[in-house]
Amino acid sequence: MTERALFGLLPALMGTMALAGTNPTTPRPGPGQVKHLKGFTVVEFRRYTVKESERRNFARCFEAFFPEAFQQMGSIVFGQFLERDRPDTFTWIRGFHDLDARAALNAAFYDGPLWKEHSATMNDRLIDHTNVLLLQPLRPEREILVLPAVDPVNEETGAGGPVVAQIFAVRAGGVEALAAKAEDAFAGYRGAGAREAGVLVTLDVPNNFPRLPFRTDGPYLVWLGLLRDDAMLNERFRPLAERASHALSTTGLLRGSPELIVLDPTPRSRLRRLPEGAE
Repeated sequence: MTERALFGLLPALMGTMALAGTNPTTPRPGPGQVKHLKGFTVVEFRRYTVKESERRNFARCFEAFFPEAFQQMGSIVFGQFLERDRPDTFTWIRGFHDLDARAALNAAFYDGPLWKEHSATMNDRLIDHTNVLLLQPLRPEREILVLPAVDPVNEETGAGGPVVAQIFAVRAGGVEALAAKAEDAFAGYRGAGAREAGVLVTLDVPNNFPRLPFRTDGPYLVWLGLLRDDAMLNERFRPLAERASHALSTTGLLRGSPELIVLDPTPRSRLRRLPEGAE
């Protein structure tokens, strides 16, 4: 091969290397990639009871087949998790643009070819799917974050960092008052390093897709946050959450003790600790 021919091949070789992911300057995923994914005002907070020995298999199959299918149809899977204190619970959070979309997209999915292919396998591992809160953002600016999908190149180990959900069972008519009283606590969480991922309240409407029931024992107020690691969870966040739970329980606005759920993201969960430089 002549020297001229060799030099002529170099640009093509470099382009091939870049496509293969060997270019160290490949940009990391950022907020600009998901700026079109917003306005999901109807949220299902779904806590499934699965066979304890099958929970990881359920999670692996779920994220292998379903998140992108929902996204392609116009819905979004914000994240999927293993509940840390409940070894039989798989939790995932799904959003729709409005109630009509919830009915239409669920019908299209659950009557569609993907679910028909995998439903028997998934249902065989599933014990209960009815522990579901139907929610909406407290305010438009408090809707759930849609983070970039996990990057298989820059996040080879998958999603990490605990996600927390604090659930308040509110007395009828007391949601706005409780939310106002809770703002100082939520500001404290953010000040301690937690990234607020959404503040949600019960969406009290009839079920327009009865095949997927949801709870009607609301109202609820739900705070979602992302933490860097377990040290932040245990040393900073838990003490603040315990103090907030006690203080808010004295307001007379709650029906019971607040519930704090620690969620470990599964490898491809959008809601997670982002890699350094991807904020």
